[in-house]
Amino acid sequence: MSNPPATPLLDRVRIPADMRELSEAELPGLADELRAELIDAVSQTGGHLGAGLGVVELTVALHYVFNTPDDRIIWDVGHQAYPHKILTGRRDRIRTLRQEQGLSGFTKRAESEYDPFGAAHSSTSISAGLGMAVARDFDGRKNHVISVIGDGAMSAGMAYEAMNNAGALDARLIVILNDNDMSIAPPSGAMSGYLARLASGGTYAGFRDFGKKLTGYLGKRVESAVTRAVEHARGYVTGGTLFEELGFFHIGPIDGHNLEHLIPVLKNVRDHGDGPVLVHVVTQKGKGYAPAEAAADKYHGVSKFDVITGAQAKAPANAPSYTKVFAQSLVQEAELDDKIVAITAAMPSGTGLDLFGEAFPTRMFDVGIAEQHAVTFAGGLATEGYKPFAAIYSTFLQRAYDQVVHDIAIQNLPVRFPIDRAGFVGADGPTHCGAFDVTYLATLPGFVVMAAADEAELKHMVRTAAAYDEGPIAFRYPRGNGVGVEMPERGAVLEIGKGRVLREGTKVALLSLGTRLADCLTAAEELEAAGLSTTVADARFAKPLDADLLERLARNHEVLITVEEGAVGGFASHVLHHLAHAGLLENGLKVRPLILPDTFVDHAKPEKMYADAGLDSAGIVRAVFGALGQTERAARA
Repeated sequence: MSNPPATPLLDRVRIPADMRELSEAELPGLADELRAELIDAVSQTGGHLGAGLGVVELTVALHYVFNTPDDRIIWDVGHQAYPHKILTGRRDRIRTLRQEQGLSGFTKRAESEYDPFGAAHSSTSISAGLGMAVARDFDGRKNHVISVIGDGAMSAGMAYEAMNNAGALDARLIVILNDNDMSIAPPSGAMSGYLARLASGGTYAGFRDFGKKLTGYLGKRVESAVTRAVEHARGYVTGGTLFEELGFFHIGPIDGHNLEHLIPVLKNVRDHGDGPVLVHVVTQKGKGYAPAEAAADKYHGVSKFDVITGAQAKAPANAPSYTKVFAQSLVQEAELDDKIVAITAAMPSGTGLDLFGEAFPTRMFDVGIAEQHAVTFAGGLATEGYKPFAAIYSTFLQRAYDQVVHDIAIQNLPVRFPIDRAGFVGADGPTHCGAFDVTYLATLPGFVVMAAADEAELKHMVRTAAAYDEGPIAFRYPRGNGVGVEMPERGAVLEIGKGRVLREGTKVALLSLGTRLADCLTAAEELEAAGLSTTVADARFAKPLDADLLERLARNHEVLITVEEGAVGGFASHVLHHLAHAGLLENGLKVRPLILPDTFVDHAKPEKMYADAGLDSAGIVRAVFGALGQTERAARA
């Protein structure tokens, strides 16, 4: 009689406590099953695959060694957290990733007690972990705090600020540096793993503690000398680093896919030492899935794909993406103006500037995950007569707001800000939604703020920004494809602060800023069918406002609806401010601002998000009838 097939290891693990019932010898098999589950799940949902594949063994090791959720694991950014979600009670929902009402693509406190800190932007994990460690010490608890951060995220100044603070506090904090790009050190083998285990164990930790105790008798000067001697000796074994200078006990590099190395090192770190420790692990992004390993981006972000071939399903595109239109338009302008330079903060392909870099490699600067530096760097270029385009996603530009205000706006420097991912972004949810840029930029004196209604308008705005030297200028555009309008050979220079009228009417005016214009035109057709003559205008500029156009719309219509893909405090606030001071709100004009909801909206398909927000054509029609005190049915009767 044949033996029944063994239960898959992953089926025996619902939460990390179950995994700790396994033997260490079973962990490589669990990692293999976890990797296969991850690949299958993401093939059905799309999402961030490569980063998760690279930390499968690390995820298994961390949850096996540490007593989560009492011990806190903070994943920086969250791209790599899918294996963590599978092991922490969410396997049954993993195929809802990034779907409406499904699991978030990032860590999220409201989703699980195993997610102690939400993340989607880079370089926050060490700061958050330090805060948790200090709170733990206040409470007299003994749990561990582990911050996992990638080598790319370590390029952000915030990470070093946190490490400097942790070192100064001598806080009991563990930082795992996940080096998946070999940008800090090459992969290491058995000898490096042995040295890491040796350095993380009790012998060296005891020597270090002995040095600390000795200085209690001999004074601070000797403390410094002993510490330097110990660290200098250790440098011959594992190498002195910047992390040591910041006060961290540095272990590694070690092979992040070798559980025989990871487990003992993490146990030693868990059981010895009382100050900040950095464990440097080297991993391979896309590990264990051949198509990802072979791809240039290691399948960082993918759509649904065929597991066997790795071929991704791409939706048919009837129009170019806004990102591509921006990039191609900027290349075109740069061919005619050698003062144009481009800056990205670690997002060359996301912003389209990889195309610019191919055309002008010496005029494109990827500064790493350093938006603050990117903005002030652009300001320096502008002072010397160059025309910098600092292309940064809407939500990432938030990270550099002080630099935008202090270094650019106050000095009135002509820095150009192409703002991608304006408005809802679908599956990436609230952390990447570009809701606030109009509000936070249009409030600044002297700032010009534009929003493209379609891909042709975006091309005009690229040329307008290139030609504008009087001060800072920004133009926003959404993720995804355009609407298929006819494209000009080259963009035109728009008159600053002037909008356009696309359709004339007499009763209702729809004033759009951005890509809701297409829905306004559709809504106008429906309103006309109901007997409501409708004007449709494209504001183009949130600042400066087209005062003449705005006042004409207010005087000549009974209802004025403003429509924008931004939060309260944005375009509509400027419109209402102007109308109030012009005395145009006192004669029965019915104004209704349509904006994004005053809440953080969870992930869904963008069209569903806009419909729920009342920013599709049906929502615009409802707003008009609501302003008139009518229902659509009554108006049509």
